[in-house]
Amino acid sequence: QVQLEESGGASVQTGGSLRLSCTGSGNIFSLYAMSWYRQTPGKQRDVIATITTEGATDYEDAVKGRFSISADKDKNLVYLQMNSLEAEDTAVYYCNTPMAGHGVGYRWGQGTQVTVSS
Repeated sequence: QVQLEESGGASVQTGGSLRLSCTGSGNIFSLYAMSWYRQTPGKQRDVIATITTEGATDYEDAVKGRFSISADKDKNLVYLQMNSLEAEDTAVYYCNTPMAGHGVGYRWGQGTQVTVSS
């Protein structure tokens, strides 16, 4: 099974930007779409952005207009460009398919921590 790996998290100030990267031990585009999730302590892991293999994108309302998901299939990478970061964006960020919670996905990575402070 494909093992995912996320990177790029850091501590930034409010209003800052980060770009997260996601790759895997095999082809991460074999299941049609990839998503970015985020999770805060005590809460479930939620999808915030999705990109299909055709390049169509979708965003959760809280990040729409600030975050951008993109993919480089040749490099087996999915990115999440995060701009205008807010304290509420503090979370651990993961990537996987949008149906990973229903058993249609890859092996979860460790995630990457994003901390936004004023």
